[in-house]
Formats: sequence, structure tokens, C-alpha cells
Amino acid sequence: MTTTRYGIKDNQVRAFNKLIRISHQKLNLVCDLVRGLPVERAIDVLKFSKKRVSGEVLKTLMSAIANAEHNKNLPVDSLYVKEIWCGKALTMKRIFPGPRGSARPILKPFSNLTIVLESGVAPTKKKATPKAKTEKTEKKAKAK
Repeated sequence: MTTTRYGIKDNQVRAFNKLIRISHQKLNLVCDLVRGLPVERAIDVLKFSKKRVSGEVLKTLMSAIANAEHNKNLPVDSLYVKEIWCGKALTMKRIFPGPRGSARPILKPFSNLTIVLESGVAPTKKKATPKAKTEKTEKKAKAK
């Protein structure tokens, strides 16, 4: 596999969505839902999510799928969400009148979203293995 511009491989595609009117913390909650999932499963999760921003994430995911089909001729059945991340964009600053003639700030944040899809088999998540017992934990166990 050779890498092309921006570190994207031949079997990968990406899509952006800029200036989404939501904070990056709220957007990241939805991103965590679909990270590492096959595309069909990610679409189902986003369609039935109650989060307001899930529609924007779904729109970006569908754009990435269209990029894979038309630009790189990748089969849609084998696509999965390799990477998905969000970041801060601009913040609109407004002023709200406060008591005694003072002013209170209102911050209206925007976010950017990037999705990278890859063709192939989605890696399975490994289950956490129990940690090896150290001498301290063994002494505590014996003392009880």
C-alpha cells in the first residue's frame, strides 16, 4: 500500500464537515459511538441516536461513503470507520445583559469533524486482561 497526500492510503477515504454548531465535547460523545464500527452498523447507530448532532455525523459519514464509491471505487460492504475525530473551530462571542448594567458573555462554539474510512476487515477490540499480581497485592491477599 502506498500512501498518498495527507497520509491517506489507497484503501482509505476521508470526509470533512466544518463549522458544525456544537461544542467539540458533545460531538466527541457521538464520535465515540461509531469509532471502529463497520459502515452499515455505524449508520444504524447514528440513525437511532437521540443526540442532536448525530444527523451531522451521519451526513459526513454518507459523504465519506460516496467518496469511497466514486473516487476510489472501493466496495461499500467492506468499509469500516478507521478514524473519526473532532476539533475546535471558531467561537462566536455574544453579550447578554446582566444585573446592575453589567454584561455577561455568551460563547457559541463551533466544531470540525473528520472521518476516515478504510476498506478491509474491521479489527476486533481486545478484552482487557487481568493485570499480573504484584508482591504488594499478594501480601494483602495473604493478610486477609
